[in-house]
Amino acid sequence: MIVVAGMEGALASVVGGMVDCPVVAVPTSVGYGASFNGLAALLSMLNSCSPGIAVVNIDNGFGAGYFAAVTNLMGVDK
Repeated sequence: MIVVAGMEGALASVVGGMVDCPVVAVPTSVGYGASFNGLAALLSMLNSCSPGIAVVNIDNGFGAGYFAAVTNLMGVDK
């Protein structure tokens, strides 16, 4: 599952606590107040206590998709 969130980046922790599959968290540079162009969301996602969350760089949707595809292929017999 890929979760994209800006602002304070808490969405990845919430989703990670609700599902039993790996979650790829993507912080975005869009935010309000002191979001520091995505740095606040990135740090929030990195400090998540939910298990099974991988965090990619700010605005790196391609990297998140690639990681999710590789993760899905790990369980497939070739």
